Amino acid sequence: MSNQPALEIELLHAAYAAFNARDIDAALALMSADVVWPRAFKGGFVRGPEEVRAYWTEQWSEIDGHVEPVAFHPESGGRILVEVHQVVRDLAGTVLADERVGHRFTVEHRLIQGMEICSLP
Repeated sequence: MSNQPALEIELLHAAYAAFNARDIDAALALMSADVVWPRAFKGGFVRGPEEVRAYWTEQWSEIDGHVEPVAFHPESGGRILVEVHQVVRDLAGTVLADERVGHRFTVEHRLIQGMEICSLP
């Protein structure tokens, strides 16, 4: 049995930790050059690390989101569904959302290739 899912889960743990610490460089280092990332609060997608950087910088100037992975479900084709507890506050600290959501990651060559937001089963 391959330990590939374990390596991918470790990678995703590091990505969530970097996001929550607002360490953009550490998070982007875990992504491929052609990463596709959802603009969760705006709609559509951004492509590539610099577009992700611009989107997160904009997002963090408007809201304060914290995402904690709760469970990892490896799927076929290098995908992993992550059950996430997400708390979003405005900049004054008022809770705007406190919910569980799904993040489906595609991981290739130990890098995050893409993420999409999905409903949990």
